[in-house]
Amino acid sequence: MNNSNKYYVTPISNSVTGKEVTVCVPGSKSITNRALLLSALSNGTSTLSGVLFSDDSRHFLSCLIELGFPVSYDEEAKTVTITGFQGEIPNKQATIYVGSAGTAARFLTAMLGFCEGTYTIEASNQMKKRPMDSLMDCLEQLGCHITYLEQEKFLPCILTHTNNDVSSVTVNIEKSSQFLSALLISSCLHNKDLTIHTTGTHGMSYIHITTKMMEQFGYPITYTKTENGYTFFGKSSAMYQSKNYFIEPDVSSASYFYAMAALFGCSITVKNVFFSSMQGDIKLLSILEQMGCTVVETEDGVCVTGPSNKKLKGLTIDMSSCSDQTMTVACLSVFADSKTTITGISHIRFQESNRIKAICTELTKMGIDCVEFEDGITITPGTPKPTLVNTYEDHRMAMAFSLIGLRSEGIVIDNPSCCSKTFETYFEVLENTINRLQTIQ
Repeated sequence: MNNSNKYYVTPISNSVTGKEVTVCVPGSKSITNRALLLSALSNGTSTLSGVLFSDDSRHFLSCLIELGFPVSYDEEAKTVTITGFQGEIPNKQATIYVGSAGTAARFLTAMLGFCEGTYTIEASNQMKKRPMDSLMDCLEQLGCHITYLEQEKFLPCILTHTNNDVSSVTVNIEKSSQFLSALLISSCLHNKDLTIHTTGTHGMSYIHITTKMMEQFGYPITYTKTENGYTFFGKSSAMYQSKNYFIEPDVSSASYFYAMAALFGCSITVKNVFFSSMQGDIKLLSILEQMGCTVVETEDGVCVTGPSNKKLKGLTIDMSSCSDQTMTVACLSVFADSKTTITGISHIRFQESNRIKAICTELTKMGIDCVEFEDGITITPGTPKPTLVNTYEDHRMAMAFSLIGLRSEGIVIDNPSCCSKTFETYFEVLENTINRLQTIQ
């Protein structure tokens, strides 16, 4: 049940235990946004299929159109066609608006910072608060003049590029691996071969997606492990090749349905999600196994079956490689048989919301004991009280905390429309899945 401002979660009956359904989820946000940029930098026309259409990707597309790239798309068919000009940006002056899309903000800032022209980047109030400092520092070293329009090292800003002879930069990725991905993808635009050193190793599962996709678009990049991080070697002579490209379903979106299976002892298959996925959140499946679920790959996709007694195991787990699912595991932990401690997630304080604080605040409101520490949280299972869940304009807070309402009365999600950032039909798909489970004889 819902209205435009709140979603009243209806608990599921125990009758769904042992039943099985298949669910379809949208394309991957991470892969969609990388594919959009790689296509724009390529040497011809690329056609993308399985595209995620959401607030983030629509902002990305509108920015590319504003920059002069020929773009056509069909949301119903989930396709996008983009023509690239071998790293040239058609419009040498433009103002773009990235909204709250962190990927678009970081990726397009890097691309424009390497290219001739004058570009203004504007953003939502939420995005204006998110860190850009390490990326901005690197771009300034590489010849980009940046005028900050409000706060130093944050959006909005104006970029003007001038070539220089700098051939090496160091980027700190402890706050976001998107800084590194942005520099890697656009490194071919620099006038010299570019060596990129990192401090920190946060988010390397996302860097794996970046380097894999760069290779798929014709630009293999080499790197070495160092004492403090990694060193990547980019070639200024490299060129991306246009291609037809299929985008995997979003494993992050699939995870909420796998979590539903864990809570109710039913079986849920997400179509076309396989163990071979390049997305880091696929590691959630091993966490669900540790919590007592059975995980099997079928011809249609991975199927998760929750324990028949609906009792999950508490655990201590480092989630640095799949941190977007911290909220999912935190909400499952409410129904576990012992405490759960999640570590390796200090960086999620700098995402759409301060996610560690948000989790603790909302669970505490429900009467669940939740302790925050520098690198993570510890959650003690309990019985949730009826609560209006503040989502902090964070799509993952809305989707994850809806899971608690499937097992507890009186859970209301505030501002459910924030899911439009990545999965605008989430609550529709959730209701449809529940209805199918409950009507199976």
